[in-house]
Amino acid sequence: MVRAARLDARLYAEVGADSGATSQAAAVVFLATVAGGISGGAQPFEIVFGGLLGVGGWCVFAYVIYWVGARMLPEPQTQTSFGAVLRAVGFSNAPGVLQLLGVVTPLRELVFFVAGLWSLVAMLTAVRQVLSYTSSWRALGVCTIPLLGRLLLYVAAVAIFSQTGEVTPGLDEPPVTTPW
Repeated sequence: MVRAARLDARLYAEVGADSGATSQAAAVVFLATVAGGISGGAQPFEIVFGGLLGVGGWCVFAYVIYWVGARMLPEPQTQTSFGAVLRAVGFSNAPGVLQLLGVVTPLRELVFFVAGLWSLVAMLTAVRQVLSYTSSWRALGVCTIPLLGRLLLYVAAVAIFSQTGEVTPGLDEPPVTTPW
């Protein structure tokens, strides 16, 4: 995890080639998600359930990156597998473990911002390496497509749940209620 957080490009190539590292990549994703849940003040069940959802989301996200990067926008030297992309993207979540420092409430937003940005740079490094890209811009384009899809799903979920009055409020917000 330390090498992943240090943005060691060789590590992403190594884990991409090591099919035995899949469970380790899943553990990194789970730990990063749990760290965010703990510092966000979630309840134990929510933390564990959120961690499991994080692992599921990682699989979908990695598949979209694989499909876009290896099938739609490959470079001539791009030869990879879904498993390689899955592992590399999983390890790129290592900086997310720093979200645990968000338990210090005044630092929470800064910690989440830094960890998110760091994870994004790690993901770009991982994608560039595992897809054998020569351009970081291409890696950014490949990562942007699933991020936009994720954002659209989030907006749709908020729109659906806000109409039913069942929006989960933020930590500092009062519950959302509707008059009907």
